[in-house]
Amino acid sequence: MDVFCSIVVYAGFLIAAPGILSLAWPLRFLGIASRGTGAIVFGCGVAVALAGLLLPATESRVAAQQPQLDDFFPAFQFHEYHTVRVKAPRERVYAAIKEVRADEILFFRTLVWIRRCGGEGPESILNPRTDSPILDVALRTSFLKLAEDPGTEIELGTLVRVPRGWRPKGEPTPEAFRALREPGFALAGMNFRFEDAGANETRVITETRIFATDAATRRRFAVYWRVIYPGSALIRRMWLRAIKKWAEQPPG
Repeated sequence: MDVFCSIVVYAGFLIAAPGILSLAWPLRFLGIASRGTGAIVFGCGVAVALAGLLLPATESRVAAQQPQLDDFFPAFQFHEYHTVRVKAPRERVYAAIKEVRADEILFFRTLVWIRRCGGEGPESILNPRTDSPILDVALRTSFLKLAEDPGTEIELGTLVRVPRGWRPKGEPTPEAFRALREPGFALAGMNFRFEDAGANETRVITETRIFATDAATRRRFAVYWRVIYPGSALIRRMWLRAIKKWAEQPPG
């Protein structure tokens, strides 16, 4: 559903782009012979994009709990799943997760620069230092380690939207994160999970789940998620590619 909605949104953007250009210079080679026709094309594109942004986000539930992510996100409305096969044992892959830096993830800096609209600001997952593993940056800025089973799974969580003025009481803990169900929040969890895939080979899975605690937050987050989803999916794939490259290189 997330992929379909993003496709609809960006199809709308593609339709609207020549329409808005034709308001100044009709693109006759596309069959837009007048500014009036350009306005109609632009309006159609906007309508398609709005339809994709406003489609309702349905809730999913896990059938049988297995990964640790299921414990924190048995239900979710937004979801992302990627996997890669690595020619290295679990221990080597687990070390790669801990060591890969942002600069080793293709397109990472470009995509997060676009996402933060070119601004700088403090260190964060969207503005990481070059000399630190990306996982360390996440954990010391906006993410909380929810669970870790070395060589099997590591799981992080964060609050994507919070009510204005809200402050957590005391130190954030996995238990408090799991229990948070007040209106106005979108809880996001991301994991890396490792499975044996043959002799000295490992299957790495990264999954993202987001749970909005009320209908209004779900609608607002759906607009944001459907716009950023293609970039988010590309970052995850490139992150896995960087892990694979790091784990498969000769030690030393």
